[in-house]
Amino acid sequence: MAGVEGRVIAVTGAGNGLGRQYALVLAAAGARVVVNDLGGARDGSGGGSSAADAVVEEIRAAGHEAVANYESVATEEGGAAIVRSALDAFGRIDGVVANAGILRDKAFHTMTAQDWDAVQQVHLDGGFHVLRAAWPHFREQRHGRVVVATSTSGIYGNFGQANYGAAKGGLIGLINTLAIEGARHGILANAIAPMAATRMTEDIAPPEVLAALDPAHVAPVVGHLLTDECTETGAVLVAGGGQVHRVRQFRSKGVTFAEVPTIEQVGDRWADIVDLDGAVPGTNPVG
Repeated sequence: MAGVEGRVIAVTGAGNGLGRQYALVLAAAGARVVVNDLGGARDGSGGGSSAADAVVEEIRAAGHEAVANYESVATEEGGAAIVRSALDAFGRIDGVVANAGILRDKAFHTMTAQDWDAVQQVHLDGGFHVLRAAWPHFREQRHGRVVVATSTSGIYGNFGQANYGAAKGGLIGLINTLAIEGARHGILANAIAPMAATRMTEDIAPPEVLAALDPAHVAPVVGHLLTDECTETGAVLVAGGGQVHRVRQFRSKGVTFAEVPTIEQVGDRWADIVDLDGAVPGTNPVG
């Protein structure tokens, strides 16, 4: 195969915004798409079938193949049902875009456990549930493509998004390990941090900034990560407004103490410890 032609790809949260754009671009490139969307509000409440159905209708009207799925990614059963939709409709599953998400933004001192749990369950747990259901199929066929939606809030932090940033940062940790475990089985795992004007961001950035962030700019990057030709794995890409760049963790030269130092000795060498001049890409020293 070439590109994504003939591949079966499930896109979660595909009823609106970025997910819809991913589904449309993948279908136009020849993929058969499972359009998953719970149909809920931005905070995760409610549900319905109209969002996913509309995207499927749009894809089919253009002469391409798609099926709808309305399950919540927040449960193990929901994740399994999304993959089952791919198997029932198309006989296989080749890729997953874990895009579904909600927002419950609050300053940390006012954030409740419910605000925290709801966001983790959709973003981080949701990514796990769908990918865990697809993983055995990827391993058996020795081919699979994983793209998770992280965020600059997960990479750098953002006021009022402790729950969201933690979940998005967790997804980076997930793909780092999936890239290692999937390597011998032809499975690639990457993360995309999109910058786009959607209902998730409509009141977060100024209108003049959002005007330059068409979701259409992000979808081709996600599409490439799902192609047969792609060889990248374990990467975090930031995409939006026409720009695409990679971010990565680096390690400083640091300091080696010959003996257990005192607190004061650590303080004395602190400038050298944190100095990033000459830093190199970090790796797991015990991995």
